Amino acid sequence: MHCSRLFQRSVCAFCFLLSSNSAFVQAQQQASKNSTFPFPEKLTYRVEWRLITAGLATVKLSHDTPDDWEFNLNVESAGLVTRLYRVLDTYRVVGNQKFCAATSMLDAQEGKRHTVTRMTFENTRHKVTYDEHDLLKNLNVKRELDIAPCTYEIAGALAALRTMNIDVGKSATFPITDGKKMVNAKIEAQGKETISIEGKSYPSTRFEAFVFDNVLYRRKGRLFIWVTDDPNHLPVQFRLQLGFPIGTITLELEKQEKL
Repeated sequence: MHCSRLFQRSVCAFCFLLSSNSAFVQAQQQASKNSTFPFPEKLTYRVEWRLITAGLATVKLSHDTPDDWEFNLNVESAGLVTRLYRVLDTYRVVGNQKFCAATSMLDAQEGKRHTVTRMTFENTRHKVTYDEHDLLKNLNVKRELDIAPCTYEIAGALAALRTMNIDVGKSATFPITDGKKMVNAKIEAQGKETISIEGKSYPSTRFEAFVFDNVLYRRKGRLFIWVTDDPNHLPVQFRLQLGFPIGTITLELEKQEKL
């Protein structure tokens, strides 16, 4: 069960991670004038674990008005992982035009577990309400947490990262919450690399997001994100390095569709 939850959270963390408040001022100051993002799109990722295809993740970004953005993430295990521990998760987040969170809902079906978790952000009160319901045991966990005026869940954050231009060797900090804890997480631009996926090369910047080691998550681990250096700033690869028994999980972009 613990492995499955980390699998799901790592994919959610992968597929749209990181943005800011006082850090949002930094984001505005560092915003890339050449970036064409944000725009409605659908991204499809292949999830690899222990050299096998472990699942598929799709992320859709859309909006009904200029004042909001909506993320819809679907994660489904495949092959051996499905036989060992089936994962079927849907995650929906609504935020404002700056990607500050308003609401989120995670419907997680993992093995014999089925939970629905909601977060409601009250930015005028600087509070977030967390509500987790175990549908099989009919148990609820509720809590309220103080947050910064413009706080992000783990998904809306990469969207803001994609609007920024952080030089190699520089970093920015972002207020992020999972409903249980709020932290000012750092993301650092560590180097330039060319990522090759299915014969296509992507000149990219490698970032590391410091959310493990008792920052947002207690477990020891490292999270790396490769974002292309072109105006789309595509997150083409994610890599989560954890200890035994999980090891390394990698997501590679298979397809981008502009909507």
